[in-house]
Amino acid sequence: MSILRSVSVDTISSRGSIREQDVLRMRQAYYDDGLITSDEAMALVRLNETCPVQDAAWSQFFVQALCDYVVNQAEPEGYITAANADWLISMIAPEGKVRTKTELDLLLQVLDTARWSPERLVRFALDEVRRAVVEGDGPLRTGGTRATGTITDAEVDLVRRVLYAFGGDGSIAVTRAEAEVLIAIEESVASGTPNAAWTDLFVKAMANVILAASGYAPPSREEALRSDSWLKRRGDLSLFNLVDAIATSSLASVWDAYTEQSAEERALARLERQRIEIITNEEITEGEASWLVERLTRDDRLTPTELALIEYLRREATMLHPALVDLIRRTSAA
Repeated sequence: MSILRSVSVDTISSRGSIREQDVLRMRQAYYDDGLITSDEAMALVRLNETCPVQDAAWSQFFVQALCDYVVNQAEPEGYITAANADWLISMIAPEGKVRTKTELDLLLQVLDTARWSPERLVRFALDEVRRAVVEGDGPLRTGGTRATGTITDAEVDLVRRVLYAFGGDGSIAVTRAEAEVLIAIEESVASGTPNAAWTDLFVKAMANVILAASGYAPPSREEALRSDSWLKRRGDLSLFNLVDAIATSSLASVWDAYTEQSAEERALARLERQRIEIITNEEITEGEASWLVERLTRDDRLTPTELALIEYLRREATMLHPALVDLIRRTSAA
């Protein structure tokens, strides 16, 4: 039984509301054949867009059905190609921005479910957090604070969730595209009161880029970016000392997970990236050391968190890319 035969899409769309009975009928049809066709996927997107009044059951069904279509029924099964990512983005953000929380939930569910996704889809999801922090806008800020230059613990958790999703089961270092968004968020929040959870995640993510570019073998993202329970114990510290304490403790907790990468390990890592690129049909942008130095110093100013990260690496890292060694030297001299 087809979803399109179980309800009249035109009738529901014209009245502008999705009722509980509509969802029950569509869900039953979905369970009967276990398939979502292209036409059905488009119809569900249309209903979500044209019906501002939605029964509480709709969001869960919409996310489940569309995620199944994108991840499991579109080829290749279990993976998101660049073309399929473009289709999804065009459906939930035709003007380049996610419109509703339901559509954002779909995006996150697709990333969580797929074995691998194109880098552009991951950046698109991270950009929604950047939009909330820098512009105070988007579904993450609906009904909440519209203040710019602040990041909530829930938004930090969302960033970590997206970074974990792209890392998959392997040990892929944080990419240039991901780092671009993280740095933009950091620059926006740097002048405010530090959020310890954000500082912890940011220094770990940037250290991941730096150490991978310097020849270290990155651990899994779950290991490299894990949250530390000590963050709940915040003392009465000055801005500089608080950021330095967080950066030092955060990096110390994962430092032993990084080891010098052998030539064989580097070759295997390249092969794994190439395999993912072939499947998703999109290149993975590595965070080269020269690019990172240029990006961090683009406005001739480093944030307190970035300075704390560099100071830690100056003390602890025995092997760094020459471009990063030069940045540390210049920063220490200043």
